Amino acid sequence: MTSPDETPELPHRQRRLLFRALHRGTKECDLMLGGFVRRHIAALTPAELDELEAIMELPDVDLADWFSGRRPAPPEVRGPLFDRIAAESAAPGAGMPDHLK
Repeated sequence: MTSPDETPELPHRQRRLLFRALHRGTKECDLMLGGFVRRHIAALTPAELDELEAIMELPDVDLADWFSGRRPAPPEVRGPLFDRIAAESAAPGAGMPDHLK
């Protein structure tokens, strides 16, 4: 798993977001949200980083349910980045480390 120390080329804001995404508190969110962020953090726009920060403020239990499709996400939390994360999280094998796929 990538840690912020292994990505010194990233700006501070992106390293901090990566760390927060990989250390959510629940393994399910670490894998879904953290995996997405690890794969895409370097390419996210400033607006997407803003949306990611807002997503990070939401409770893990809700995020896991919404990203996995167990419950629909309310319109007020959805946005383009949220929908991308949810789409990737719904794919077969989502969240699994690459070496286990």
